[in-house]
Amino acid sequence: MKNIATWIREVDSPPFDKIFGAYPDVRLWNARIESLPAQVDGLLLTGGEDISEKFLRQPVPDPNLIEDADPARDAWEFGILPGILQQRLPFFAICRGLQVLNVALGGTLHLDIPNHSKLKFQNVQPLRYVAGAAIQIPLVNSSHHQALDQLGAGLEIEAWCEDDNVIEQARLLDYPFGLGVQYHPERDPLYHPLFDAFVDHIRTPAS
Repeated sequence: MKNIATWIREVDSPPFDKIFGAYPDVRLWNARIESLPAQVDGLLLTGGEDISEKFLRQPVPDPNLIEDADPARDAWEFGILPGILQQRLPFFAICRGLQVLNVALGGTLHLDIPNHSKLKFQNVQPLRYVAGAAIQIPLVNSSHHQALDQLGAGLEIEAWCEDDNVIEQARLLDYPFGLGVQYHPERDPLYHPLFDAFVDHIRTPAS
């Protein structure tokens, strides 16, 4: 059995439970509600609230720009990520997770993307990919309050939103599997190839 560390809000649990139910040899360990095993094989960073101000690498001109922060979650995610990277374990970062990854690597965020989170599940956007991106999905469901600004060390952009140039997909260079997306692949079977690729690297880690 392979073990994936994660933190998933209760409201977000059903789609992830359904997705990972298709991988019976892999178990998600949700740090929000349970203690992790001594050894994990990868990390899933999921969507959720804004990152707390004290964890950001930039000034915050208005505290009201930070919405519904969860310092306990921030402490856990920023705490576990350096060890994952040091061991070069696979990780998949989704929405807020991509923002956490970017900040952990020294990057900054756009703290307010107007109206980007209002449409929720109906906010379908076309993407523009760089040549050679391994997995390309032309239309994605993207809803978020913040987004990447200055890239953290080692991150490479794979896709932008065609409409507003917001970074929607990035990968950690020279790393076995380190993918981050601003959109929500847990919301539709269209995105299952992303989870398949992640789990394949969990099952067969790079030497």
